[in-house]
Amino acid sequence: MSTGALDVVEFLLTTSVYSDDRTLDENDLPPSFRRVFWTGAGGNASDEDGSETTDRHAGISRPLSVTTTAAREATDIDQPWSAVSDLLFTERDEFSGTLSLTQQDMAEEWFFERVDEKRLLENPTLAKYFEEHDEYDVDVGHEAARERNRPIQADRVWIDGLLEEYFDDEEDEEMLDLVDVRAPEEVETTLDDLVLTDDQENELDKIAKAIEHRDYLSQIGLREIGKLLFVGPPGTGKTSTAQALAQEMDLPFVEVKLSMITSQYLGETAKNVDKTFEVAKRLSPCILFIDEFDFVAKTRRSDEHAALKRAVNTLLKSIDNISLIEDDVLLIGATNHPDQLDDAAWRRFDEIINFPKPDEGMRADILGVITRQMDIEEFDPQLIAEATAGLTGSDLRMVLREAVLEALTEDRTTLTQNDLREAIEEFEERDNLKNMDMIEGDHDALVAGGDIGKASDGSGHSHDHDHTHDHDPDH
Repeated sequence: MSTGALDVVEFLLTTSVYSDDRTLDENDLPPSFRRVFWTGAGGNASDEDGSETTDRHAGISRPLSVTTTAAREATDIDQPWSAVSDLLFTERDEFSGTLSLTQQDMAEEWFFERVDEKRLLENPTLAKYFEEHDEYDVDVGHEAARERNRPIQADRVWIDGLLEEYFDDEEDEEMLDLVDVRAPEEVETTLDDLVLTDDQENELDKIAKAIEHRDYLSQIGLREIGKLLFVGPPGTGKTSTAQALAQEMDLPFVEVKLSMITSQYLGETAKNVDKTFEVAKRLSPCILFIDEFDFVAKTRRSDEHAALKRAVNTLLKSIDNISLIEDDVLLIGATNHPDQLDDAAWRRFDEIINFPKPDEGMRADILGVITRQMDIEEFDPQLIAEATAGLTGSDLRMVLREAVLEALTEDRTTLTQNDLREAIEEFEERDNLKNMDMIEGDHDALVAGGDIGKASDGSGHSHDHDHTHDHDPDH
């Protein structure tokens, strides 16, 4: 028996049971299985008499037919038929390439003898089937498996199908170019990859509870909840935390940068804002992440084009009219410049979460996370943390990247503490370049052989630059 036999038999059993049991829906299929059978919206279906009907909606249609290609995509087994061809209860149609079970009861017994409860918990369809048949003694229940299963709304195929269904004309496609929509499965950063402050963790725990109990909150009339503002310097993890929250909660992540949505199609800015919120509501439950929120205050105070001001007013009204409790949309704004926000912007948010630069202890923890898969001789993150005062998490990743690349130039994959110290010096030199005042004479340091670290101010004195690391996006 090949190693992939269990995977292929599970796929065959699942499709057979799902096809027969009409009480099951898409959320009962494991994500890797339903992705294979999901059909997007669009096109016209036909009645039995051949007449054309309305547009086809996205979804999964029964019965499910298992072709060799479908089995390969669902199981990642390159030759699925070879994996199960020696089993007495499987067959393949030579003409169509369809795989099927000849004796399902035999397949059930074979599979049940080899599957463990952890794996069964990942397949609500089979958990329900074995739970309902007394001849199988299982401790895994259908509801428990279904709760663990990622919902269909978190799948890329579902997101694409919905966007195609509701936003299918050329004008909508232009607007969608200004919005970045990610499925949770596409977010690589998890909350375990981040080092958060106690206050940040507490606020995120509260919002997670609010999402879990939003029916109760609606019942008691507490609807003004679920609008967060992340405040802090660049590189302190605002965007990464919002993305990791989407990944943790299996929510689509809709990101919009205000400068983008207002810099293009100037006459359509207010309409673009409306469409952005419509996308979020269509994809709900989801997270709507609005970056560069300080752009709101800048525009309201300036003499910008009237269309921009209308767009900002539309934005503020849209924020007022969206709700976690009623619309299943968690709104997160982010700003690097809280000092530029006016009262109208501040009062739109019920929670403000501070993202400060990490202290020494947090820097040591961040270094521990970044280097989890690195080989470093005599690594002491505390010593490196002491030498990197003022650096953000994003800065520390750049330091480690520099150390790794320098080691590779010497054909080494094992780092040393000295590699890290030299990388810190390289980063400081890079930082000095950013801070140089070209008008006052610092440009002399750019001449070959010049000492960047001693850039002159024209009077023989060296600059003592502070380290406001505002050059990198959040990570």
